[in-house]
Amino acid sequence: MRQRTYLSPTLRDVPADAEIKSHQLMLRAGFIRQTASGIYSYLPLGRKTLRKVEEIIREEMNEAGGQEVLMPAIQPAELWEESGRLGDYGPELMRLKDRHGRDFVLGATHEEVITTLVRDDVQSYKKLPMNLYQIQTKYRDERRPRFGVLRSREFIMKDAYSFDTSQEGLDRSYDAMYNAYQNIFSRCQLDFRAVEADSGAIGGTDTHEFMVLSEIGEDTIAYSDQSNFAANIEIAPIQMTYIKSNEPLGELEVVDTPNVRTISEVSEFLDVNANQTIKSLLFIVDEQPVLVLVRGDHEVNEIKVKNAFNKATVELATPEQAAELLNCETGFIGPINLPKSVTVIADKAVEAIVNGICGANERDKHVKNVNPDRDFNVLRYEDLRFIQEGDPSPCGKGIIKFAMGIEVGHVFKLGTKYSEALGATYLDEKGKTQTMIMGCYGIGVSRTVAAIVEQHHDENGIVWPTSVAPFDLHLVTINVKDQDQNELGEKLYNSLKQQRFEVLYDDRPERAGVKFKDSDLIGLPIRVAVGKKASEGIVEVKVRKTGEMIEVPVADLQATLTTLFEQLSK
Repeated sequence: MRQRTYLSPTLRDVPADAEIKSHQLMLRAGFIRQTASGIYSYLPLGRKTLRKVEEIIREEMNEAGGQEVLMPAIQPAELWEESGRLGDYGPELMRLKDRHGRDFVLGATHEEVITTLVRDDVQSYKKLPMNLYQIQTKYRDERRPRFGVLRSREFIMKDAYSFDTSQEGLDRSYDAMYNAYQNIFSRCQLDFRAVEADSGAIGGTDTHEFMVLSEIGEDTIAYSDQSNFAANIEIAPIQMTYIKSNEPLGELEVVDTPNVRTISEVSEFLDVNANQTIKSLLFIVDEQPVLVLVRGDHEVNEIKVKNAFNKATVELATPEQAAELLNCETGFIGPINLPKSVTVIADKAVEAIVNGICGANERDKHVKNVNPDRDFNVLRYEDLRFIQEGDPSPCGKGIIKFAMGIEVGHVFKLGTKYSEALGATYLDEKGKTQTMIMGCYGIGVSRTVAAIVEQHHDENGIVWPTSVAPFDLHLVTINVKDQDQNELGEKLYNSLKQQRFEVLYDDRPERAGVKFKDSDLIGLPIRVAVGKKASEGIVEVKVRKTGEMIEVPVADLQATLTTLFEQLSK
């Protein structure tokens, strides 16, 4: 492709609203342009990179038995009503009406559509198992679009859905997709981890997120320093034994703590360690008040609280609700002398506290020498806190460390959540009606491209892995007005294309410095520069990743490029 007429506008300055490297570099290198907040156009370089990632996905999905389909972006709202998700999904779901007043949604995900499609066309066990996937634009009305295409309102996604006749069949489908994802992200040359995760609004169990390690990641990964264990901190379980001390139980004592609300303030004011305090948070669970207790040096994990109540509607009480229910300000809430309407659950660490400190349910007062079960009742003790760095790994090997990650893929075992709601059944070998068992598997294609840039760049621009680079080679004629350079550049452009290389040919009448800066910014794996030695039949070859530059006779160029690409692909 000739760069003279190619739509690849580069920018010298970093755009003011671009916070992270992938956003900055994709804008500066001419891969994307913003159309509206969270909505982007992909220019030719960006589209070619997307297609490279899509083809890797297609190859691995097809190898794993997937069949590609394409479903509509506009979906009837009645399907979401039928599944029960129309009200549950929240304001991220984009909704619209047609000219007849019928309600539709823009597809944020396609469980409803695919389930009804299979329901209507697959009736026998003989057609199962089946795995259908698509690569398509999705829509989510993000409250705060940011980080370019990493968190946008319109994005490209691969979503796949498996249909099986048994749990064992679902396990096999899940494993096949898990392995396919490992291959996909490895081929994209990403440093990633598959971590245990929460299924969120999709539903289901046994789910893993595929996280690309990055400082700008919005998710925290808890991993063992001595094993393969990794999990999102939202669901990472705590495997600890808490030892209760043998000290004598003290008498309850109410103490004045003027304007002392936080755990750190309480610890400093009363000269105690935070692990001797009890943190109390009031939640509203299906419209009923629940007080959740954790040790003062721990943090309540709302996902675990939801799971403790089978994912009921769980929300942190507002200060107004706390005042109405407990007649107390937040900061002084505690589990002693609660109204009978308030249920108490506690993290397992709280059970081992002896002579602790908690809020007195009275402004500017706390209670000393508090002991669970003696001084207040707990409905049950459960794992309700976030895991922390330094905790023992749940796998029993090593300790927990943290890393930040960008989620690029997610696999779920849905079970019968959607097939039951939407009536997706089949006839088994005995002619009996059975419900299909489903799995769901997503990859953020546009997010994957941005994640690649986050991991593959330097101070000069993007450094594309060979597997996803928009072109293999950047051929640069330094001075197109020089006859020898121009003739050799044209000759190489045609011959390299015939040798099956994808070539971006910089034939622009620009200065050498501009061309080289643009070349580094765009980041193709290898640059071939036709310069002053063109008359001698010698070109300069630069490897973008290493910065290595060598002079190569034109007669040896093909062999040299073949060797370099073999080295880069390892």
